[in-house]
Amino acid sequence: MKMDTELLNSPVVGLAEEEEVDMTDWNLPLAYMKKRHTEKIEGSKALAQSWRMKDRMKTVSVALVLCLNVGVDPPDVVKTSPCARLECWIDPLSMSPQKALETIGANLQKQYENWQPRARYKQSLDPTVDEVKKLCTSLRRNAKEERVLFHYNGHGVPRPTVNGEIWVFNKNYTQYIPLSIYDLQTWMGSPSIFVYDCSNAGIIVKSFKQFALQREQELEVAAINPNHPLAQMPLPPSMKNCIQLAACEASELLPMNPDLPADLFTSCLTTPIKIALRWFCMQKSAKLVPGVTLDLIEKIPGRLNDRRTPLGELNWIFTAITDTIAWNVLPRDLFQKLFRQDLLVASLFRNFLLAERIMRSYNCTPVSSPRLPPTYMHAMWQAWDLAVDICLSQLPTIIEEGTAFRHSPFFAEQLTAFQVWLTMGVENRNPPEQLPIVLQVLLSQVHRLRALDLLGRFLDLGPWAVSLALSVGIFPYVLKLLQSSARELRPLLVFIWAKILAVDSSCQADLVKDNGHKYFLSVLADPYMPAEHRTMAVFILAVIVNNYNTGQEACLQGNLIAICLEQLNDPHPLLRQWVAICLGRIWQNFDSARWCGVRDSAHEKLYSLLSDPIPEVRCAAVFALGTFVGNSAERTDHSTTIDHNVAMMLAQLINDGSPIVRKELVVALSHLVVQYESNFCTVALQFMEEEKNYVVPSPANSTETGNVTPGRDSPAIPRLRSVNSYTNLRAATTSRTLNKSLQNLNLNEEGGPAAFSPGNLSTSSSASSTLGSPDNDEYLLSFEIIDKMRRVSSYSSLNSLIGVSFNSVYTQIWRVLLHLAADPFPDVSDLAMRVLNSIAYKATMNARTQRILDSGSLTQSAPASPTSKGTLIHQAGASHRSKRSTSPSSGSPPMPSASSSSLTNEVPKPPVREAPPARPPYTPTLGGQAPHSQQFPRTRKMFDKGPDQAAEDGDETAAHRSFISVNLQTGLCDWSAKYFAQPVMKIPEEHDLESQVRKEREWRFLRNARVRRQSQRITQRGVTRLDDQIFINRNPGVPSVVKFHPFNPCIAVADKDSICFWDWEKGERLDYFYNGNPRYTRITSMEYLNGHDCSILLTATDDGALRIWKNFADQRNPEMVTAWQGLSDMLPTTRGLARRVSIYLDRSKQGGMVVDWEQETGLLMTSGDVRVIRIWDTEREMKVQDIPTGADSCVTSLSCDPQRSLVAAGLGDGSVRVYDRRMGPNECRVMTYREHGAWVVKAHLQKEPEGHIISVSVNGDVRFFDPRMPESINILQTVKGLTALDIHPQANLFACGSMNQFIAVYNSNGDVISNIKYYDGFMGQRIGAISCLAFHPYWPHLAVGSNDYYMSIYSAEKRLR
Repeated sequence: MKMDTELLNSPVVGLAEEEEVDMTDWNLPLAYMKKRHTEKIEGSKALAQSWRMKDRMKTVSVALVLCLNVGVDPPDVVKTSPCARLECWIDPLSMSPQKALETIGANLQKQYENWQPRARYKQSLDPTVDEVKKLCTSLRRNAKEERVLFHYNGHGVPRPTVNGEIWVFNKNYTQYIPLSIYDLQTWMGSPSIFVYDCSNAGIIVKSFKQFALQREQELEVAAINPNHPLAQMPLPPSMKNCIQLAACEASELLPMNPDLPADLFTSCLTTPIKIALRWFCMQKSAKLVPGVTLDLIEKIPGRLNDRRTPLGELNWIFTAITDTIAWNVLPRDLFQKLFRQDLLVASLFRNFLLAERIMRSYNCTPVSSPRLPPTYMHAMWQAWDLAVDICLSQLPTIIEEGTAFRHSPFFAEQLTAFQVWLTMGVENRNPPEQLPIVLQVLLSQVHRLRALDLLGRFLDLGPWAVSLALSVGIFPYVLKLLQSSARELRPLLVFIWAKILAVDSSCQADLVKDNGHKYFLSVLADPYMPAEHRTMAVFILAVIVNNYNTGQEACLQGNLIAICLEQLNDPHPLLRQWVAICLGRIWQNFDSARWCGVRDSAHEKLYSLLSDPIPEVRCAAVFALGTFVGNSAERTDHSTTIDHNVAMMLAQLINDGSPIVRKELVVALSHLVVQYESNFCTVALQFMEEEKNYVVPSPANSTETGNVTPGRDSPAIPRLRSVNSYTNLRAATTSRTLNKSLQNLNLNEEGGPAAFSPGNLSTSSSASSTLGSPDNDEYLLSFEIIDKMRRVSSYSSLNSLIGVSFNSVYTQIWRVLLHLAADPFPDVSDLAMRVLNSIAYKATMNARTQRILDSGSLTQSAPASPTSKGTLIHQAGASHRSKRSTSPSSGSPPMPSASSSSLTNEVPKPPVREAPPARPPYTPTLGGQAPHSQQFPRTRKMFDKGPDQAAEDGDETAAHRSFISVNLQTGLCDWSAKYFAQPVMKIPEEHDLESQVRKEREWRFLRNARVRRQSQRITQRGVTRLDDQIFINRNPGVPSVVKFHPFNPCIAVADKDSICFWDWEKGERLDYFYNGNPRYTRITSMEYLNGHDCSILLTATDDGALRIWKNFADQRNPEMVTAWQGLSDMLPTTRGLARRVSIYLDRSKQGGMVVDWEQETGLLMTSGDVRVIRIWDTEREMKVQDIPTGADSCVTSLSCDPQRSLVAAGLGDGSVRVYDRRMGPNECRVMTYREHGAWVVKAHLQKEPEGHIISVSVNGDVRFFDPRMPESINILQTVKGLTALDIHPQANLFACGSMNQFIAVYNSNGDVISNIKYYDGFMGQRIGAISCLAFHPYWPHLAVGSNDYYMSIYSAEKRLR
């Protein structure tokens, strides 16, 4: 077929019409495309947070060692004349040498005190070696583990030597004495910081490193040799934590320019603003600022630490710029160590960046260890020059005329640059360099609001941005801001904190410590706050109380429960969701909060959320009620009553349409099970007892054709090992195909050796290879047993077994769990299986212990005392497992089949209503080992230890409790928290006109318009024949339902429990996968949802289960999007026994589940062998309406018209009924036509405003009804004995497949336009009995599936197409 390729290349015809059609697609809602369907429900991977300072340090002691020897120049330095003279801004020659020395020392101390006022300062002026030693050792002794600073000025002594020595004096200043750096290291210890202001200072840095290495080698030698002298000594600290700052490289001399101070390096480190301004004036560019002289600079008004004054502002800008340069140039960990760990070190390093810039202009290169990348050319220095320029240009007028100081625009401009980065940038790029400046701006009230706003927008970019901001050091600032009472900051701070906590929840402790939680409590309690800000506040509180007892107590005292309960019914769904999660977390394992909740009747208020339209909110409410009953404190009668009430309320969600709600329900009920374990053990034993003794009569007995005793010792085909675990579907398809073909040779579908039922390779070796673990032991309670229990419990009254009346709550919850264990969604049933099995295991263990006390040993012939029966099941399971298990651990020998009757083939197979899907068995992690009977030899004494399992009750309870409660969680809360970590302000991709998602969607909608237009052209011309076979292929299973994709050339063909996808243009198979329905059920209808866009496939089976699949037919693994029980009380119709022989006779007598889908409204109509038409809202994932059919027979066909709100149903008694779903249940049936005498095969309601109903019965009479008229307006007679029929929605054609093995196609006048009896070209073979028919919704194509596995498509003549 070349049709589509021609279309794709054809020019766009009739634009106006196309645009109009387009709009219909754009306006259609999409079903099941929310985050909960497209993502895995789990939290985000936590990023390792490195921003917290593990070891904040202080420099507590400072040694100032000055070797100036004023008036005597050292021999190895030739000074220029004039020469740089100032030391600490004092001219030493202006006073007596001794006084000069003392004044310089005092000044240096003052300069350092500006940066670290609290340290202990000790001066050592022109010292001897001993004085230095005494000074250093005493400072280290007092400092203990903290940092010590050693400042060395060597301007009056020779330069350092290559042997690693610096010079000091002898007592009477007649000699220079060398002091080894090795000794200095020993005295100073670690951590230390050294500042060397002398020529050739780089030599000291090199020697220091060599000595440090030498030390480490000596220690290694000493460690090996115990007689080494160092071995007995305490370990000297490592020198790795020592920081050094040196004025110049090893080969350089200090600058001697007379305009500069002699200690230029010290000036840069301790008086940066003063030297920076002087240096600015010495540059050529300073001429651009007239009237500024060095004298004027001395007169700059203000104090360094007052940001409102000119001097203070310059200092603030300088800090911001140097911090920013460092943050942008240094590696993150080095930045943290040097700029965030210690205030003094950070100041010295910021000033060191200035020293590098100034001294490099005099051919001097300051050196640091650890070494920094060069920063003197960084662009931010230009911003500094501009700021200095602006400030200095105002000086003459300020000083002379006293005009007011105009503040620098620096911070406002930097914020603008940050804003530009935020608005203009692409996703993957370097972080904005202004981030540290934003931090500085938070200090100023003027720019604070804007800075917080921009910071919030930055954090919104994602977890990486939050980590970055935290590493810059934003945390203490935003923590401090919580003490501000400014209302306008509230929304911004709440947003910022929500972002921080979504990425790093460990901040909960800091918040509680600083009373930060009170801030958020007041925001949440403020009714004038917009809902989204209250949502963030309640999210923050939910993080504070999450598994953190101090937080729970603080918030309980802050009245959190009452505040939350008031907002449970807020119109904003996300707020409702988080209020519920927050409540669930505050009383999780915190009894006083639970009682506070009881007093406020919190559980009753939460009930209203169980029917909330938003599934996530229902889920959160279930979570909250689950932790409410799951408190492990002692129970009183009052609290037991409450628990029972909550349990019965929760039980009503058993058929909720959303799997996340049902998963949360299993977890909530598991809390209850842990709480009332002994009661549940009793119930479990009773159920196991019943299950064993109750034989369910079965229609499908061994009379199945071909199933003549397939060897009684083979296990009873329970589909426990499915190779096709839902996640690994494609890996298994090859073996499945093989199975299917073998099965065809066998010619029997349900009987035959176990290995041939599709997807059930009972050889566990292949199963385990697919599932990836070699020892997939099955559960104690298999799916089969659980399923039988479900039915037993509904057949027999259990009350006779139970003494105490309130116990019925436990039996009802047990039934709910049994029901959930058969849930069509695998995650739900897996969780329920774990809960049931942990209790069953517990019950049988307790029963066994009891019995050993009675009978001495556990043997086969033990008397059937009431407690023993559960155990027998356990062993029966083992005997079967041992036959097919390949794991070497099977310790029990096969038993005679009599004792294991509960599992062998001799028990007739039950007619199951909703059996659990075949699924890989689960391995519970109980104490690291799943206790199974095959690891207990049968004659074992009960008091030796089981595998990793103590037989004493105490240990076991503990181990068991943790098994069930710790492992059972759904990840819902963490998944919900991801919302706050992800960008909230960004346009979602689908709304971004340039995104790939949007472009793909545009392409699909253009394709749709084209298909509609082209097919309409063909159907309007009229189709006169329909027998050109364009596709034929053998399907892997007998086709039972076929469905064309409305727009792409793909057709879905369902057999009993699998779905095959074919490309009918290329004639190739695209995919084949297992639907997961239990083996007694079959797929009875399919629908494409979102066919116009990203299609997903809905399958309905005759046990009332609905499953929705995505990613099929496109080279990815098919994934289940969701699944739920669409009709809860479906009873599969009794079917003929030899189904193979009379499939078509039978087909007419089995309704199964029928569905109809309305894309416009997102409603799904379902019905079948029930007395209602149930309408599901897929947006809310809940049942919205039950329309009573008013008939006693099953519904066989459904068709709806969203425009008129009408639903037409065909029934098994021949009636066609029309319902108006806008009316109440008693008056909604608006018309009943009883003209057909037999089962209605199809009732089709045309979608036009005046559309008619066309209905056809098994007898072949086609009737046309106008919903406004009581009688039919037209009748046509076609062939008798119809087995399948479809009506083309556009072309007024209908096709009938009959028992006589041919297909007749009629037009609306009742004329036969084609009779198809033989396959075209396939050896002229006659068509098999027709099992299903379907027209394409647009093209004139008819798909036909027949009982001989063939699937063919017929179309109109070629010239028409």
